[in-house]
Amino acid sequence: MPLRTVPSAAVAPSSWALFRRLLGLFRPYRARMALGVLLSTLATLAGIGLMGLSGWFLASMGLAGVAGASMDYFTPAAIIRGAAIVRTAGRYAERLVNHDLTLRVLSSLRVHLFARLLPLAPAGTAFLGHTELFSRLRADVDRLEHAYLAVFLPILVALIALPLVTVVLACYVWPVAVLGALAVLLVAVALPWWLARCGVATSIAMVETEATLRALTSDALLGAAELRIYGGAAAQAQRIAALTAAHGRHRSKLDRLQATGGVLVTLAAQLATVTGLVLGARALQHHAIGPAELAMVVLLTLAQFEAVASLPEAISQLRATLVCAARVFALIDAEPRVADPAASTAFATSAARADLRLRDVHLRYGEDRPWALRGLDLDLPAGRRIAIVGPSGAGKSSLIGALLRFHPIQSGSIELAGRPLDTYSGDAVREMIAVVEQRTHIFNGSLLDNLLIARPDATAERIREVLGAAQLTDVVAGLPEGLNTWLGEAGVLLSGGEARRVAIARALLADRPIVVLDEPTEGLDAHAAQALLGALARLTAGRSVILITHRLEGMASLVDARLTLRDGRIVN
Repeated sequence: MPLRTVPSAAVAPSSWALFRRLLGLFRPYRARMALGVLLSTLATLAGIGLMGLSGWFLASMGLAGVAGASMDYFTPAAIIRGAAIVRTAGRYAERLVNHDLTLRVLSSLRVHLFARLLPLAPAGTAFLGHTELFSRLRADVDRLEHAYLAVFLPILVALIALPLVTVVLACYVWPVAVLGALAVLLVAVALPWWLARCGVATSIAMVETEATLRALTSDALLGAAELRIYGGAAAQAQRIAALTAAHGRHRSKLDRLQATGGVLVTLAAQLATVTGLVLGARALQHHAIGPAELAMVVLLTLAQFEAVASLPEAISQLRATLVCAARVFALIDAEPRVADPAASTAFATSAARADLRLRDVHLRYGEDRPWALRGLDLDLPAGRRIAIVGPSGAGKSSLIGALLRFHPIQSGSIELAGRPLDTYSGDAVREMIAVVEQRTHIFNGSLLDNLLIARPDATAERIREVLGAAQLTDVVAGLPEGLNTWLGEAGVLLSGGEARRVAIARALLADRPIVVLDEPTEGLDAHAAQALLGALARLTAGRSVILITHRLEGMASLVDARLTLRDGRIVN
């Protein structure tokens, strides 16, 4: 299933399958679920009983006053106060327990989803975009709480509480009990089913529109400078406005459906109450019940709708929740493009053994895509330094992706330290190869945080050494708080050349047997470039180096041999 699309009704898992899988996430918390259901049921029964008992008590007191008779009002008053306390305390406690349970489940799901995303990246997630991934990781996961709190829990409570109310009503006026049960079934089953059917297409469209709107807004913010330079800001704003209007229409349609559901629930409750009053009055005429019991029967008939009043609105929103669930589970179920072996080969991190050999390697990014690597052969004995020169599109980035096990090769072989590369896990391979890519990412943290990603236990002396080698000593001295300076989103405080040098320092700090440098001097002036190359030559002594560049001028001192890559193969 393509991850970017929201599954259509024809190919998606059934709504029941998705709902059941959602509830399966709560299985490890069965004890908390049982407590939450118990508290919710007690609060609901206390609320229904409070109304029925209050009606009986007030009617009895009125009748006693008219007749001049006495009655024990202490006991029923105490029961009513107790029911009020149970209702209030139970409602507070069940909200506390059930929301805590839901947040725990969503938290563990988000961590699990992130863990599943890591093996997918970058081959399996690159086409989704960071906004879409973040949308699924946060917004879609947050929406899943609706399935338990607004749908499953009320249904379960209603299944427990309403039969008890029906039995109580049947003990007094059984036709009222039957009528109430039928009206409740209409409100709890037929009405939600109709609302859900009416809102299926709108719910799916709303989720899709929200995802697209997030992506467009994110692109507009990240590319604000380019939009202003080329005059595209107005067009982007119009697209966002059009999507916002479409989202508003979808939301309005769902709101109208929910309002219709609320009106019909109220109407059903009132009709059931009036009919219950008529049937109860007939029972009163036949002396089957007393006047005070009539008041109780009528109010119980009305109060039982409290248990199901929220279901039509909740179930009308359920389809949007299930669409989000399908988007989340699509990521969880996706298989990595490059799977780790069941048992990874161990590797002794010694530069003397880190030989690299590629034979007839073919790689492309889809069956209908051209070959990025086409029969590539390459030998890199341990400690050798080679430069790979070639134009854009020659396959240099694809070579890096193949070496790091980010992308699968379709044929050929890659050997590292005398063993096939696919016998190592991806993490094991990346423990041997440090890469400085042409487009490096600076995290929204301090400069020190960005360096310690490579080696959290690095000493201050080692950090100073790599900063000097990467020509960053003066840069650090000029920062307001030195190494602890917050670099901002994507390293906004750094220039492109400075960001490249941070990436080089990070790679040097990682201390890997093989170092891959993709255009390491891009964005540097000639003097800084030569100083950086001299430092790299010293710090990578004894290690294997692959220098990828468009032009080799000024870099010959760093390498032992020069190879040319063109059309996905080495041509010399």
